[in-house]
Amino acid sequence: MNLKHRLIIMNFLQFFIWGSWLLTIGAYWFQTKKWSGTDFGAIFSTMGIASLFMPAIAGIIADKWINAEKLYGIFHFAGGMLLLILPGINDPRLFFWVMLLTMMFYMPTIGLSITIAYTALKMNQYNIVKSYPPIRVWGTVGFIVALWVVSLSGFETNSGQFYIAAGSSFLLGVYAFTLPHCPPMGKGHRPNLASALGLDAFALFKSRKMASFFIFAMLLGASLQLTNAYGDTFLHDFAKIPEFADLVAVKYPAIIMSISQISETLFILTIPFFLRKYGIKNVMLMSMIAWVLRFGLFAYGDPAGGLWMIILSCIIYGLAFDFFNISGSIFVETQSIPAIRASAQGLFMMMTNGFGALIGSRVSGIVIDKFFTDGERFMWKEIWISFALYSLVVAVLFFFLFKHRHDPAEVENIRH
Repeated sequence: MNLKHRLIIMNFLQFFIWGSWLLTIGAYWFQTKKWSGTDFGAIFSTMGIASLFMPAIAGIIADKWINAEKLYGIFHFAGGMLLLILPGINDPRLFFWVMLLTMMFYMPTIGLSITIAYTALKMNQYNIVKSYPPIRVWGTVGFIVALWVVSLSGFETNSGQFYIAAGSSFLLGVYAFTLPHCPPMGKGHRPNLASALGLDAFALFKSRKMASFFIFAMLLGASLQLTNAYGDTFLHDFAKIPEFADLVAVKYPAIIMSISQISETLFILTIPFFLRKYGIKNVMLMSMIAWVLRFGLFAYGDPAGGLWMIILSCIIYGLAFDFFNISGSIFVETQSIPAIRASAQGLFMMMTNGFGALIGSRVSGIVIDKFFTDGERFMWKEIWISFALYSLVVAVLFFFLFKHRHDPAEVENIRH
C-alpha cells in the first residue's frame, strides 16, 4: 500500500477513537448516570493532567529504548483495555481514575503519530510541509465519522460509545505494528530530561511578550474545554421539553456538533491569507472574538426556530479553534531560536492542552454546580452567557496587553 495511504489510515483511526466519546461523554454522564457537574469537570481535566507529563515521557522512551510505532501500538492496546472497563463503573470517583489512566495512554499517541509520520515521510524523501497536512486532515475526518457512527447507532447517551472507541483502539494497536519502523535515535546517548520536558523553553517567559502570549494560550485552552465538555449534552437536554423532543437536532446532536469539525477543516485553508493580510495578533484576536460568538449563539439558540444560531455557532468554531492554535504555533516558531523551537512548541501545547484544559474543565464544573444548576436542571442560557463573557474579557485583555507589531516577512519565512 502507498505510504501516504498507510499514514492516512493511522490518522483516521487515531482521531476516530477520540471522536467516539469526547463530545458525547457529557450526555452519558448527565443524561444516563446523572452525576454532578463538579465530578464531570474532573473527568475532562484528565486530558490536561495527562498532557502535562506523559507525552514527554513517551518521547524519551521512543528516543532511547523502543521503536515509536511499537510503543504507539502498545499504548493503544492498553487504552483499549481501559475503555472496556469504563462502562462497568458506577462510582464517578473511580471513573475519574480509570479515565486518567486511559488518557495517560492516549494523549502521548497524538505526538507519537506525528513522529511516525514525519520519520516515514523523511525516509521516503517526501516534503513534510507539502505532504503532511493532507494526511493529517484525515484525522479530523475520522473524528467526524466517529461522531456520526455514535449518533446514528444511538450510543450518544449510553456506554456503547466506549465499546466503539475500544474496538477502534485495538484495531489501531494491531495496525501500528505494520507501520514503517521508527527505531530509537538516542541509543548510546544520555537523554536530556530538561529538554524532553520543554524546561529549557521556559526561558521565553523572560520576554514580557512571550509570557503574556503563553498566559493567553492557557486561557484559550480553557475555552476549548468548555465547548467540548458541554456542547452535546446541552442539545440533549432539549429532549426534556416536549416541543423540542422529536426534532432532528435533539435526536442526533453529535451530528450537529460535527459541523464544528467540518468547519475546522475549511478554516485552516484560509489561515495563510489572513496571516499575510492582518498579522498574527489580529488573527488570534479574531479567534477570541469567535469564541464569544460561539458561546453567545449557543445561549440564544434552540433546535427549532433558533437552530440557525446553533449551526452558525458550529461554523464559527472552525475559526475559533484554528485561528489561535495554528497561528499560535506559527508565532512561537517565529519567536524561538532554533535550539529551543521543538521544546517551545511543547510548551505551547502544555499551556493549552495541559494547564488550560485542566483549569477550564475543573473550574467550569464547580461554577456550574454552584451557580447555574436549578435542582436537576442546567441553566443553559446563563451558562453560555457566562462563558461568552469570560471569552470577551480574555479578548479585551489580549488586545491591550499583548504587544506585537506585524511583520509580513515572518510569515513568508515560515512558509518556505
